Amino acid sequence: MKQIKMGDFVIGDKAGFVLIAGPCVLENEKAALDVAQYLQKLTAKLKIPFIFKASYDKANRTSIKSYRGPGIKEGLAILQRIKEKLGVPLLSDVHRFEEIDAAVQVLDVLQVPAFLCRQTDFVTEIAKKARVINVKKGQFLAPWDVANIIAKAKAAGNENIMITERGASFGYNNLIFDVRSLPIIRNMGYPVIFDATHAVQLPGGEGIASGGERDMVPYLARAAVAAGVDGIFLEVHRDPEKALCDGANSLYLDSLKELLTVLKKIDSLVKGTTENEKKY
Repeated sequence: MKQIKMGDFVIGDKAGFVLIAGPCVLENEKAALDVAQYLQKLTAKLKIPFIFKASYDKANRTSIKSYRGPGIKEGLAILQRIKEKLGVPLLSDVHRFEEIDAAVQVLDVLQVPAFLCRQTDFVTEIAKKARVINVKKGQFLAPWDVANIIAKAKAAGNENIMITERGASFGYNNLIFDVRSLPIIRNMGYPVIFDATHAVQLPGGEGIASGGERDMVPYLARAAVAAGVDGIFLEVHRDPEKALCDGANSLYLDSLKELLTVLKKIDSLVKGTTENEKKY
């Protein structure tokens, strides 16, 4: 399997799972820095590699009235300052061609949103310019369809490819996670991330916003790690009930230690002592 080097850790094969986590969207710099610091300290203590995630613009919100974020200029500036203060790798989603050049100057991983995963020109342009590309598998795709996405990124000359599973559409306003998709995609030879918080999302379930089933996140995350996944993606917040985006499926920060401790134990049982653990 392809391994991706990220700072002082690697992603893929038997390297141990990486945590990609942060708020759904940047609300303000102070709150984002607070979450990033908390996650950095916790993951260092638990010896789990960490990538900070936050969106500067959520262009795919349910309603035109939904909060989208500070935008690319202010948002990337905030992320750059967080990176300079903490030294953490960064991931954010890119929704438009015009954003790519600016985003690659700041972000370590550029993410293709689920709704754009079949847009050939967009996927290949990001793959050409990003050091690492993370593609969210669309809710409308079968696991084996991902082979075509990987082929597009590789055709652009990029082998640092990650695929994120986030569930499949199951009727109206609902998603279901098929754990079989993880080994199916992983057998294509590239790291697979499981988005445990978006997998419990209820798209458009609240009319002008998406709902979610936060209580189900630990169950799905444990199943994914037991299946040998390479990373877990979590949206987290100090107070999800007051979050400006995806609060219903975001986890409370103070619930993470228990969950990550369990996930680490499962990962060790499945993979044994990992390359990343040897670095701590």
